[in-house]
Amino acid sequence: MPQDADPYAWLEDVHGAKPLAWVADQNVKSRGVLKADPRYQRNYDSVLSVLDAADRIPFGSLDHGMVYNFWQDARNPKGIWRRTSLADYADAAPHWQVLLDVDALAASEKENWVFAGAECAPGQLRCLIRLSRGGGDAEVIREYDLKAMALAKDGFSLPEAKADASYLDDNTVLFSTAADGATSSGYARIVKQWKRGTPVAAAPIVYEGDTGDVGTSAVTFHDAHENTGVIVRSVSFFEADYFKVENGKARKLPLPRTADLKTMLDGALIAVLRQDFTADGVTFKKGALVAFRDGAPPQVITQPGPRASVESVSAGRDKLYVVITDNVVGAVHAFTTNGKNWSDTVLKLPGQGAAEIVAADDYGPDAMFRFENYLTPTTLYWDKGDNMPKAIKSLPARFDAGGLVTEQFEALSKDGTRVPYFVTRPKNLTGPAPTILYGYGGFEISLTPSYSANFGRLWLSHGGIYVVANIRGGGEFGPGWHDAALKLNRQRAFDDFAAVAEDLARRKLTTPKQLGIMGGSNGGLLVSTVMVQRPELLGAVVCQVPLIDMIAFTHIGAGASWIGEYGDPAIPEERAAILKYSPYQNVQKGKTYPPVFFVTATSDDRVTPVHARKMAARMEERGHDVLFYENTDGGHAAAADHKQAAEMWGLSFVYLAEKLGLTG
Repeated sequence: MPQDADPYAWLEDVHGAKPLAWVADQNVKSRGVLKADPRYQRNYDSVLSVLDAADRIPFGSLDHGMVYNFWQDARNPKGIWRRTSLADYADAAPHWQVLLDVDALAASEKENWVFAGAECAPGQLRCLIRLSRGGGDAEVIREYDLKAMALAKDGFSLPEAKADASYLDDNTVLFSTAADGATSSGYARIVKQWKRGTPVAAAPIVYEGDTGDVGTSAVTFHDAHENTGVIVRSVSFFEADYFKVENGKARKLPLPRTADLKTMLDGALIAVLRQDFTADGVTFKKGALVAFRDGAPPQVITQPGPRASVESVSAGRDKLYVVITDNVVGAVHAFTTNGKNWSDTVLKLPGQGAAEIVAADDYGPDAMFRFENYLTPTTLYWDKGDNMPKAIKSLPARFDAGGLVTEQFEALSKDGTRVPYFVTRPKNLTGPAPTILYGYGGFEISLTPSYSANFGRLWLSHGGIYVVANIRGGGEFGPGWHDAALKLNRQRAFDDFAAVAEDLARRKLTTPKQLGIMGGSNGGLLVSTVMVQRPELLGAVVCQVPLIDMIAFTHIGAGASWIGEYGDPAIPEERAAILKYSPYQNVQKGKTYPPVFFVTATSDDRVTPVHARKMAARMEERGHDVLFYENTDGGHAAAADHKQAAEMWGLSFVYLAEKLGLTG
């Protein structure tokens, strides 16, 4: 049998009777084992009480001085979409206008609807609503009438597919749907322009990408003066061609393929450069935030240093808001321009944590930000346009942080790279303790400090330690930190994570038997790989919605879209590198691995449950300690409502407590 031959091919049939019967048996087993622990019910009740709590901050989007919010609680498990005025929102108890009751809609239409978002037209008369069956990436798009406060019977509507739609103006949408033709990754490749009152079949094509692309979609930018449509042809996950929509035609823009388009302000497209870029004899460095205007040379807005990164970008009516992290600690900068130069103001927010942009209004001066860290509950700030953000809402403490401390350390990876990580622990720790090490390390995504009621209540409050590793592959130090673990260099991310595990033991914070690792999606690949490569470092693993079979990943779900991250198994050199670490191909019989708990969802149409199913079956067949849990709903989040989330986290934390010896 070839090294990567698959004796569990039947598990790839996501909807077949045999795999679902196997899944049902596994769910009974995992629930039976873990729910027998009396801590499960405590965990479940704790998570659910926090998720359903009325004193949560109702984060939302800003549009024409209105705050739009989606809210789920015990009374509305599927949720309600609602809005209020910005002035009223600042009060402790806003008066919300309910626009759409998803529970009522699902009941009346006999559909398992999961709300996937909304976008309103510039004139605030109608909105596009996205609904998913069960929480997958495929969505139904329908139009909502804000005046009638009901779904429009005569509005824009697209059937279920991986699709996107955005208003170009009040009566025109740009849309792309895989139903019109899909790429090899399963995403849309054709963008059309649809005028109100005309049949969708008559909508003309504005641009058509290639089958080998990741996908083609359109984004729109609006202000009081103009509406701008931009087509994004994603050639790979990290490369795109950009086109401006003019009179129903697409005109190519002079942005480099490796530019990451963020937003638009004052007629300038704003992008982060993933690679060095030279224009008119001037070289713009990787990681810079750059403004591109038609007929003018690019302008550098800001160039972060070697241990800094542009974390997020959002445009309001008058300003460009940018979160810049320095050694994984964030600050919000407000940039303004006169068309020639950019000025920078750092907003006064707390330090030593994560600062994030919540929303900015395209049609007003207002913006909202949040601040949090591992021990500081989230606080929401409102800036009225004067660069003086004021706290208007704060999350109550969900656990007692008085006896806890957060520290930042660095581990030395295999190649000598310094890898930062955060440790949150009891102040009076006298010896090694049960520890959860969390990581991601991919797709230029940063893990910045965050306040977690789950980790606080279910782990830290019982004497455990919580660690977050900022390994290569993420975006903590800009594109270079990500590129260092790309494709042929993927092993560096795993080495970084293992180095943090070793450093924790060296500092006597924990021991291998007390160390559990957790990660989801790409983080699921991370923890399953480290489990297979360095089992002696670990006491337990929780692996969520993971990629695992990296030889076959391009043929599972949306896997072909991630070739830019991992490489292509069809290319011999890249296949050889992938085969060295791919967890599924490297599980051995007779070798001792730490116990592992796999969590996935049947409705995950992005990664799909195939990876977790195959790995769990293979490990079980080869005599390893495995539990497997597959939720039906939730898509790639593995939970569609608060009760499902409470079960998932309740099971996960009981599992780690049992395996690592947490006694509280």
